[in-house]
Amino acid sequence: MASVPFLMPALVTPFDEVGEIDFEAHRRNVKKLWKAGIRGFLIAGSTGEGPYLEPGERAALIEVARDQLGKKAHLICGVAAETVRQAQAMIQEATAGADSVLVITPTTLTRNRPQYVEAYYRELADTSPLPVLLYSVPSVTAFELPEDQVSRLSDHPNIVGMKDSGGHPVRLQRIIASVPPKFRLFTGSTQAVTLALAAGAYGAITASTNYVPKKVLETVNIARTDPIKARPLQAEISRIAAAVELHGVPGVKFAAKRAGMSPGFARKPLSDLGEAEQEELRPLFD
Repeated sequence: MASVPFLMPALVTPFDEVGEIDFEAHRRNVKKLWKAGIRGFLIAGSTGEGPYLEPGERAALIEVARDQLGKKAHLICGVAAETVRQAQAMIQEATAGADSVLVITPTTLTRNRPQYVEAYYRELADTSPLPVLLYSVPSVTAFELPEDQVSRLSDHPNIVGMKDSGGHPVRLQRIIASVPPKFRLFTGSTQAVTLALAAGAYGAITASTNYVPKKVLETVNIARTDPIKARPLQAEISRIAAAVELHGVPGVKFAAKRAGMSPGFARKPLSDLGEAEQEELRPLFD
């Protein structure tokens, strides 16, 4: 398994106009980011429209990326399911070439019933052939994985880390203090990268790495040793990400296209940005 990079993109999934995955565009995207210095990828995460993927598509996306990048790349596969059975099927797809799985919190019938969420993660970790990372993203799920549950789950030998996209560095600091040293905590918030690393986070997995990869990579590399020196870069990526990600996945796809990626269309019910929204974002990339 390739070493775990300190920065990975929450990679977009390119769809064509009728909603089919454009695998050649996917291949071009991972190749372009690899040339920009990116050495790991989250595929089928929330920015990758993972909740909208159909059976078999995770495996195909992983296979294409692995074929393009070889064994040197670190690949994480996103899992977005509501039941243990659904999640186990997605994890089986991830064995097509992923190094680990990132499992988003289930919510439909378990929101604010954390005992079920904890049981969900424990059973998946018990049965998964791949290492499991927890994924808390309250802006998407309206549920934040409680800190005490993260602490308890971190003791499981097959739960190796977490992506926390809440953007609260003090919360990250408390989590880091309560988990084993081997537990890798990633921030999913571009605006919190420097503060998270200063608090002791391992790294970052961000949507912004699709559209300003070199700037985010430079920020991470500097912030790991000198957070004060990283402030100007952090301010720049925060400003860009705040404007882009206000528009969700369509905003990220528009920005990625402006940056030379091939993000394709969003899968319905998502849609491309309107002309007024595009005009608002264009100056960031001109």
